[in-house]
Amino acid sequence: MYFSKKTAKLMSLLAGTMLMGGVLAGCGGDNAASSDEIKIGANFEMTGNVANYGQATLDGLNLAVDEINAAGGINGKKLVIVSADNKSEAAEAVNAATKLISDDGVKVLVGPAVTANVIAESQVATDNKVPVIAPDATSPDVTVENGQVKPFIFRSCFIDPQQGTVMAKFASENLKAKTAVIYVDNSSDYSKSLGKVFKEEFEKAGGKVLMEEAFLAKDQDFKATLTSIKTANADVVFVPAYYEEVGKIVKQARELGITSPILGTDGWDDSKVADIAGVDALNNTYFSTHYSDKDESVKGFLEAFEKKYGHAPNVFAALGYDAGKLLADAIKRAGSDDSEKIRQAIEETKDLQVGTGIITMDPKTHNPIKQAVILQNKDGGRVMVAKIMPE
Repeated sequence: MYFSKKTAKLMSLLAGTMLMGGVLAGCGGDNAASSDEIKIGANFEMTGNVANYGQATLDGLNLAVDEINAAGGINGKKLVIVSADNKSEAAEAVNAATKLISDDGVKVLVGPAVTANVIAESQVATDNKVPVIAPDATSPDVTVENGQVKPFIFRSCFIDPQQGTVMAKFASENLKAKTAVIYVDNSSDYSKSLGKVFKEEFEKAGGKVLMEEAFLAKDQDFKATLTSIKTANADVVFVPAYYEEVGKIVKQARELGITSPILGTDGWDDSKVADIAGVDALNNTYFSTHYSDKDESVKGFLEAFEKKYGHAPNVFAALGYDAGKLLADAIKRAGSDDSEKIRQAIEETKDLQVGTGIITMDPKTHNPIKQAVILQNKDGGRVMVAKIMPE
């Protein structure tokens, strides 16, 4: 997450080359799965700055696999998750993917959670023809490079342009905003990408962006920049960032007297935002995300998750569950644990019911076609204010 794309790709290329040598040298080793199981590599952020995202996504994936195995597995085989901690760092994501493929002999990878770590992992997976499903990574660069789709990289969530477009449309049409300030995390591709799309779409709709400001992950004091933002007196403030910084920004913005609506994206979807910002400060804030717990179609997943873990899932758990269901469906249709057949089956996914809705995979982009919802934080609860399918 803190490496540039160029650095992450260089590390990935080096690791991929080393891994290919290791795989060739290790032919005939003992890492093959037994004949009655299929190994799934889970490469997630279990420690580090975004551990909440990785651990929650893994919890959802585990639930999906438990349900599949309880129903008899797939084609007579049980799914076995082999997990590795990437420590919320791009370099460690490469190391984790290398270990899962070469040492553990996994047939497919799920994760990491955040965009930079998936991009770092991509070359290793591609070199070894192991398909990847990214449950949470929303940057377009995850599945497409230089205009070409990456053949082994897929995702099960919507992409940043959809979120940026949805929030710009919501600001213009629902909140009647004419002016905006954009405040992004300059160390995050996710945040910068969303800020760029929001600006394009907001201005296309006739709005004006008065100011663009930036911070860095792990910053603690935002008041100097927020004081400048206050002077702009914009109708809305757009902060597409992750929960730790979002909670602090919202809290400090309200303390400085910024009362305008503050908008965000699915990086806000964590209970820690309320813990950090406080309930009152979060009033009059809105964010796009993947589902609402008020939807009848997601209640089965919600009840199963609460029964297993004793608490309600967050959105990342839901997306991990979606990825598990998507993968299981693909393995079943592939009729084999052959990685290439699984890759092809993922690409051909159509009208599949998962935990948060219905997914059809776009073979040209490897992005799912699925709806987004907008939630309002209100008096300690969340209210769904819009549900939008991609155009």
